[in-house]
Amino acid sequence: MKDFNHIESVYWVFTQLCNDKCDHCYNLSGPQGSRISEEDCLNIIENLPDSVERLILSGGEPLAERKKLYLILDKLKEKYQGKTQIMLQTNGDLLTDEILDTLIEKGVTRFDIASIDRYHKAAGGRLMQLAELFESRGVNGDDKDPLVRKENYLHNYSLSWGYWGANEDMWLGGNWARGRAMQKNIWKKDPDHNFCAILSGAVGFLNGGDNIPQEISIQLWKINPCCPGTKEALGDARKEKVADVLLRLSGNPVFEMLDKGDPYKMGESVGISESHARKRCGELKNVCLWCDEFFEKHYDMSKLEKKAAEVPKV
Repeated sequence: MKDFNHIESVYWVFTQLCNDKCDHCYNLSGPQGSRISEEDCLNIIENLPDSVERLILSGGEPLAERKKLYLILDKLKEKYQGKTQIMLQTNGDLLTDEILDTLIEKGVTRFDIASIDRYHKAAGGRLMQLAELFESRGVNGDDKDPLVRKENYLHNYSLSWGYWGANEDMWLGGNWARGRAMQKNIWKKDPDHNFCAILSGAVGFLNGGDNIPQEISIQLWKINPCCPGTKEALGDARKEKVADVLLRLSGNPVFEMLDKGDPYKMGESVGISESHARKRCGELKNVCLWCDEFFEKHYDMSKLEKKAAEVPKV
């Protein structure tokens, strides 16, 4: 049986507070974005697996809650003793030389500037300034692209930074039928784009793969198989051990199909055919919206069983 007390990658949005309010934001981050308490954060760290190869801290804007971020970093250093690569995703707007020095001292080894696009306030305008700042601190900028393949980041603890931003092919491509992107109607309506099958989708969240890590997402406290998140959370990281949640789902045919990156077949064990799933994807224009409908109408996340069929009203 797989030991879920070891996991390759955790992506944790510990705050949705942000200094910006981008139209494409899938989790409604902004100046009024949702937050959790310091106590919640410490409980979540306590409930993380004993062994994690990399942990990505994101938002929102992590530097908008700097005191909380520093507390988290100190607690992670105490728990993992430097054996976990700590990565930070930031829009870079609030980063200064003093803050960068502190982040490096507290164990961050990878910085990703995820704001180089037209949706963010600065729209990449600080990129050269940030490049100079990183260079002044010896942070390597050769690996500029997102660190997607495992060999590019697992066990690699040298200081590095990269950058990217939202574009129609990727971050608006099939997953952003969420939050403000949905409200602003700028999500790409492409039912053939299976975001579930790429990194940040659900693929590999239980078993990993040759080229992608076993990665889960935690949105504030909600344990998810993917970045956009299922209709309801898999579990509550404030109260449950992440390893226990994953163990509970392991072997379940619904979640094993998500682990394979195949949301079209996730309902077969409860009588929902692949042809029906593909038909609904076409009608909804989005694979994530099909996933939402599946868990809303067909499958009870809390009981891990098929929902009873609705009795037609007379």
